[in-house]
Amino acid sequence: MHQIIKKKYLKNGKVYVWKETFAIIKAKKPYLKAFANIIDKNETTVIIEQSKYNEKNAIEIEKNWKILTFDMVLPFEVVGFLAKVSKVLADEKIPIFAISAYSTDHILVKEKDLIRAEQKLKELGCTIEDKGSD
Repeated sequence: MHQIIKKKYLKNGKVYVWKETFAIIKAKKPYLKAFANIIDKNETTVIIEQSKYNEKNAIEIEKNWKILTFDMVLPFEVVGFLAKVSKVLADEKIPIFAISAYSTDHILVKEKDLIRAEQKLKELGCTIEDKGSD
């Protein structure tokens, strides 16, 4: 049976904000040291520190993104976690780029929207901490 997302998953949940600024690139090829490479049958999307991309590898680029990492492992049966987060941010007109890994979720928000996004996540019960790259 699926578990519907409840505030308990967000209450006191840690969210790390990466200090670096990132670019989201439609790229000609993946990068070894990227935060993420997403390769599907149509394109390669690379999320990389903005200072580390190669202009020659970029087909299109979106700059000035900050990564917020949800430091919580959610069961696969949980329904609506990202829906809850994205709705709260959408209500504030904050666009996001969401990425889910096996045991961690991340959202990217534009640098100009970071403070408002952090405030909305705090209202959901999250604690916000800074994180550098590993």
